[in-house]
Amino acid sequence: MKRVAAVMKSCGDGYTGSYPLFLRCVVASYIFSTKMTRQRLRHYGSLLFLSINHLGRTFPGDICSEENQIVSSYAAKLGSEVEQDYTNHQFLGPEGNVDVELIDKSTNTYSLRFPTAGWYLWSATGLGFVVRDAVTVTIAFGSWSQHLALDLQHHEQWLAAGPLFAVTAEPEEAVAEIHLPHFISLQGEVDVSWFLVAHFKDEGMVLEQPSRVEPFYAVLDNPSFSLMGILLRIARGTRLSIPITSNTLLYFHPHPEDIKFHLYLVPSDALLTKMIDDEEERFCGVRLQTSPPVEPLTFGAHYIVSNSAHLEIIPTELKLSYRSPGEIQPFSKFYAGQMKEPIQLEITEKRHEILVWKTVVKPVDIQLGAAPSPPAFSGAAFVRENHRQLQARIGDLKGVLDDLQDNEVLSENEKELVEQAKTRQSKTDALLSMVEKKGDRALELLFRSLSERDPYLVSYLRQQSL
Repeated sequence: MKRVAAVMKSCGDGYTGSYPLFLRCVVASYIFSTKMTRQRLRHYGSLLFLSINHLGRTFPGDICSEENQIVSSYAAKLGSEVEQDYTNHQFLGPEGNVDVELIDKSTNTYSLRFPTAGWYLWSATGLGFVVRDAVTVTIAFGSWSQHLALDLQHHEQWLAAGPLFAVTAEPEEAVAEIHLPHFISLQGEVDVSWFLVAHFKDEGMVLEQPSRVEPFYAVLDNPSFSLMGILLRIARGTRLSIPITSNTLLYFHPHPEDIKFHLYLVPSDALLTKMIDDEEERFCGVRLQTSPPVEPLTFGAHYIVSNSAHLEIIPTELKLSYRSPGEIQPFSKFYAGQMKEPIQLEITEKRHEILVWKTVVKPVDIQLGAAPSPPAFSGAAFVRENHRQLQARIGDLKGVLDDLQDNEVLSENEKELVEQAKTRQSKTDALLSMVEKKGDRALELLFRSLSERDPYLVSYLRQQSL
């Protein structure tokens, strides 16, 4: 691939969540014990090499900023200042799960060995690998703000679109692909040529166009390894909204007299969710299971939080932005007394007054005391619970139809009925409705097909219900 050099300067709704097995808090002399369980468009291009002078200033480029702050630093203080613990997480692999080992707590560096060729996914982060042979990989987490200056971010209209990973592999040639997670929705006007992989090396920042961009991740074939992550670069004068996949995180804080709720609206980034979980846990916050918004939301837009009980919400307005996990994340707070009646929560896009998310919290959801052990996972239940999400997001529909026909879930006529629907979403809806009527066995086979055809989507949806 060709390299073009250019010198730039910059200055330096049940209980869920990733909590310990038992969360014990003392609130107003009561001890509350709660038992927890807790993404092909091919696009080859050139590498753009940028030498970074960390003490200089940026020169005017060919990109401008639509938002005053299109990039918030992603992982400031993520290394030594904010402690993470992924030792309970594993890579999903072709022959079962592979444990991730914390080898250096001071730098939050992890190591694992992929024992055989195949595809591996760390669902806790969205990071994936396709390997040709056995390989040992080390992974750490980096900070965008420490490597990409804020004035460059603001002036150039960059969007940090996913985590920053420091990756090494031995032997390096054993890795055929690396899948770097992002939260940009590929719907609408988003151009995959805007996606770049940023490598931070001793000589500066190297920008590389990915081999292809998929929902939830971008792929580098035969990668070289460094501190790396996904950036979105939008041309000067472009006036459009950037759609992103997002999460709503709802926590309650138990109290015998006045239960408190915190509601977050954030990009769908597993690392960010993990850090919010950890911060809430410090103050006895318990995450309730809620579905994320079905449709992509707009980066930088403002959203209004409201509730059916006319409870005071502070603040009522949230901006969908991307802040460092090392910083305090914005949230809306309200108190619900002893919570004797259900409360309906809604989030509405401020400019167009469009309802984008709602949920109902019932008193039973926040019963104090030990919660029952979670039921065994069911693929059939997963499909039922995520019908709307799957309807909007299933990618390889043709492959899924083939699988279901091969497994005698669908007849040739039923397959043709689905294919005759006019839009992709109507095809998906017809398929889901058809399979749901056939019972749990058919749903389990559908889940198996989705897991093989669209593992990132399945992993993403399962993360939301942990």
